[in-house]
Amino acid sequence: MAQSEKVTSKRRDVADRRYDDACGTAFALELLGERWTLLIMRELMFGARRFGQIRAQLPGISANVLAQRLENLEAAGVLKRRKLPAPASVPVYELTSWGYESEPIMQTMGRWAVRSPDHDASLPLSPASLMMSLRTMLDAAGAKDLRMTVAFRLADDAFVAKLADGRLDIERGDGEADLIFAGEPEALAGLIYGEVPVAELERMGVLAVTGDRSLIAPFNALFNLPAKFA
Repeated sequence: MAQSEKVTSKRRDVADRRYDDACGTAFALELLGERWTLLIMRELMFGARRFGQIRAQLPGISANVLAQRLENLEAAGVLKRRKLPAPASVPVYELTSWGYESEPIMQTMGRWAVRSPDHDASLPLSPASLMMSLRTMLDAAGAKDLRMTVAFRLADDAFVAKLADGRLDIERGDGEADLIFAGEPEALAGLIYGEVPVAELERMGVLAVTGDRSLIAPFNALFNLPAKFA
């Protein structure tokens, strides 16, 4: 395909997504309404990721579609592409400051959607998705008097969460913590949201817990899914 044809095709793709509506919600859908777009942003919510790392956490997405979505988000100013310094010298993608502002939107959508009886909590869950759910479902009032640092070593990803003053700040990376969960994201979700006993998960070999185990119960109590709609 000639360069002029590529440009024309891209412009046509953008035009197809337009609603010709001044409403901010309509324009938001023009920016983020394509399939996979919000999930790509979710994977970047805790820091920069390489192309392969993003794709690994989004089963079903093709390399071509991921490349196209990343290109569109970069053109819209939602994310940026940069190269890691030597010796890595590989490109990574990360959200812009404006892109990070989308987190409350995702949280509101998540709280609303899980109220549906059709939501299937047994489906696969990426580490970043689980971390997002913790920030979304946190009982801020119940957490205001609790302080702890919790590490999560999930599949090929790691996070450190600091709970203080009713806030749960989570950063990608490893480090010392009062309580450490290591294993599969789905197993940890089962512990926190499904009330699966920690001893059962450890016996199955899908989760390991180290550190101050007395913190497990108070930590888990901070996260509850909203009731299903009647």
